[in-house]
Amino acid sequence: MSNTEFPDDELRREQEFIDGLYARVDVLRGDAETSVGDALAQGDKPMQARLERDILVAERSGLLAALNAVDGSLCFGRIDLASGTTHHIGRIGLRADDAEHTPVLIDWRAAVARPFYLATGHTPMGLRRRRHIATEGRTVTHLHDEILDLGDATRTGHEDHNGDAVLLAALNSARTGRMGDIVRTIQADQDRIIRAPHRGVLVVEGGPGTGKTAVALHRAAYLLYEHRELLARRAVLIVGPNPAFLGYIGEVLPSLGETGVLLATVGELFPGVRATAADTPEAAAVKGRAEMADVLAEVVRDRQALPDPALAIEHDREVLMLDDGLVGVARERTRAAKLPHNASREYFEGHILNTLTELYAERVGTDPYDGSSLLDASDITQIRDELAENPEVWSAIDRLWPRITPERLLADFLAEPEGYLGEEDAAAIRRPVTRAWTVADVPLLDEAAELLGEDDRPARFRADRERETQIAYAQGVLDVSYASRTYEFEDKEDGDPDGSEVLSAHDIIDAERFAERQEEADHRSAAERAAADRTWAFGHIIVDEAQELSPMAWRLLMRRCPTRSMTLVGDPAQTAEAAGVGSWSEILAPYVEDRYEHTRLGVNYRTPSEIMDLAAAVVRAGRPDFRPPSSVRSTGVRPWVRREGADLPGAVAKAAAELAPVEGRLAIIAPRRLHRAIAARLDGVTAGAEPDLTRPVVLLDPRQSKGLEFDSVLVVEPAEYGTSDLYVALTRATQRLGVLHTGDLPEPLARRDE
Repeated sequence: MSNTEFPDDELRREQEFIDGLYARVDVLRGDAETSVGDALAQGDKPMQARLERDILVAERSGLLAALNAVDGSLCFGRIDLASGTTHHIGRIGLRADDAEHTPVLIDWRAAVARPFYLATGHTPMGLRRRRHIATEGRTVTHLHDEILDLGDATRTGHEDHNGDAVLLAALNSARTGRMGDIVRTIQADQDRIIRAPHRGVLVVEGGPGTGKTAVALHRAAYLLYEHRELLARRAVLIVGPNPAFLGYIGEVLPSLGETGVLLATVGELFPGVRATAADTPEAAAVKGRAEMADVLAEVVRDRQALPDPALAIEHDREVLMLDDGLVGVARERTRAAKLPHNASREYFEGHILNTLTELYAERVGTDPYDGSSLLDASDITQIRDELAENPEVWSAIDRLWPRITPERLLADFLAEPEGYLGEEDAAAIRRPVTRAWTVADVPLLDEAAELLGEDDRPARFRADRERETQIAYAQGVLDVSYASRTYEFEDKEDGDPDGSEVLSAHDIIDAERFAERQEEADHRSAAERAAADRTWAFGHIIVDEAQELSPMAWRLLMRRCPTRSMTLVGDPAQTAEAAGVGSWSEILAPYVEDRYEHTRLGVNYRTPSEIMDLAAAVVRAGRPDFRPPSSVRSTGVRPWVRREGADLPGAVAKAAAELAPVEGRLAIIAPRRLHRAIAARLDGVTAGAEPDLTRPVVLLDPRQSKGLEFDSVLVVEPAEYGTSDLYVALTRATQRLGVLHTGDLPEPLARRDE
């Protein structure tokens, strides 16, 4: 970059620094790609080299992901210390190639970078200047300097007395349909939450627009930086309310150089099941109750049956009767082991075989004169072994203590819930066995899996057989190698010409170790392995819209995090799900009692004061003591409310044309029943599918809009929403809000009706 292109000395110096950073990044990227290629070419090396390759691939692939993710916005700030030292702040850290590996770019999560977010003129934290660097691609476009040491007379010409200029520029920028990171503009109250100690449960409460989701995501990135070894091994789970929301936030962590995080909804947390159907609110409420754990436990116990009538088992021309008394004893002894149903079946099998052995031995091995036994221990063992080969015995065991999958148990229960629930609740959840799974089913499946456990004997048997096959194959390869080497030796006219000993593969490795070396290493990341393992224990869990989760969903999540290292973000005022708990104490008391930290974000960065005043009035009509978050900005544009006639879809299309921003996104939030009619009047808008939030206009219902933000929002028929849903819908806009209706309105909206 020449001086003619950058006549300003400060801009030129920063551009030269940025150019140097990207030159370094390009070298690192090239080195990483070469290292990955070289490592992958080592597949035929001994086991140690294979392990080293696996580690190298993981590390280098992570580096590649980080470098690619931050391309274009690598450095965003600089701090000048009173001591004369200067540090540039960026998304990842980079060091020089000198002997000391001097830091060139400081990772935003490092302790030395913290004054960039916390320093003020009153508490400068050793800084004399803070600089914000704006870039487009790799080009510096703007500098914004804040003077923190007023005694320093040095000026650069880029000073701005408005300390919030960078923040306000970010807030007013057009939305893209994807959440952006806030790494440039983290505020002091947000920074304290992001860097909170990694232990126990942290609850972050905040109203609409307070940035709680962004704070939670940046906290995930910070924890992965601060506790890399632990969390890279155990992974971090982020739970969101719906797939659209996960797509919306999906680029935040990669932009911060972190890719090893699992994002999922509750409906995706049972491997092999993806919830696609919808429950009625009544059904979701019943399924979400904590009492369902006891109901499912009762369902499992009922599968441990007693014979009615007694079961007759023919063995070697004798008929042995298994009545409810004998089976009852075996059942109680098995239950006493306090193991899950499937895992305890082995004990039940043993008790039944012992019972049948005693019956048969008494029948054929008792002296008719004095009643003494004619059989010794070896005879008893032989009888038991023969009974264990009798198909009728196993048929009886399968009837009395069947192996059950969670899917089968829950499907059967939902098809016939009578006897376990009251008539009204049973009617709410009853459905055919063939019905697809719902989100509310997934915690029940997980609970069933805990109650059932797994009888791993068949899997162990298959693994042993497969291993035996691999060893036999390896032995064959070694035998061929040995035969070939022996033939080569015997084919020589004079034997071994130099008298040296000829070694074969048999001399340096046996078949078992040779088979081990051919096993494929697991190259999946911790997050990928966690997604496939229901019993995985995460290092940390972050839950967004936590107030919406049911008690059964919380049981699932607590099982996934035995250490209770969690960050929960939400707003009880926005609770809309029928099964949602909506109270932090009710959520957490069963697991940590009152041992959790609670903090609140009270500043609304998203919603202008004109819109927030209207939304707060809707809630305050039913809750006079309601206190909304304080908006930091005003646009001067008041929201409007209009009554329409018969052609509501046409009015929506006309209003959408008025509200649609030149840049950015418009959301039409309407009851689901109107979606098809509205979509038919709008080009490029579809109904019924997961919304594509990157399109200029999207059509949502209130629940789908949770956690999202748009430049403009059009709310349709607000009288059909509950208060919480309406509050959510009204607070999605960053610039303009319109409301269309045909019927009556809540009083605060009616006063605004034109």
